[in-house]
Amino acid sequence: MAGDNSLEKTIEGCKQGRNESFEKLINAYSKRSYAYFYRLANDKTIAEDLTSELFVKLVEKIDSFRGGNFNSWLFRIASNIFYDHLRRKKRRQEFYEKEINLQRQQNPSAGEDEEDWEYLQQKLQQLDDETRELITLRYYSGMSFREISQMRSEPIGTTLSKVHRGLKKLKTLLTKGA
Repeated sequence: MAGDNSLEKTIEGCKQGRNESFEKLINAYSKRSYAYFYRLANDKTIAEDLTSELFVKLVEKIDSFRGGNFNSWLFRIASNIFYDHLRRKKRRQEFYEKEINLQRQQNPSAGEDEEDWEYLQQKLQQLDDETRELITLRYYSGMSFREISQMRSEPIGTTLSKVHRGLKKLKTLLTKGA
């Protein structure tokens, strides 16, 4: 959204129940939220569902926003929604990961013929959930390290270190399959 003052006014309008204010927030954050969920879930339908769930939660929880960084606040809710989704879908996720590993064992060079983004997404799915989320927040949702550390309530150095280690893991995965 253009300018902090405009965002503050929009949030205040949401707290007062103005539909046009909610529309502004949804329009401002829907693409980033969808991209965040898509990168984590690797599924368009799930990403759409989780994005919808996020905006329902936004309507329910907007009164709990007490100022500060709205991006961190919103993506903390998004993170919680995603982890709730993981808990609900744990068995399905485990099955999916077993199938991917089986395919890799049967065809180690499978990534060579795929488009780059599909190959990257496949490698992202091999990372643990926390690492995949951190990389997604930083590079696909455009959040700063400071915003991520605030969202996660951890020191910025810890966040930087986790992202750095995650990128090293991802680079290793990418070069193994190349």
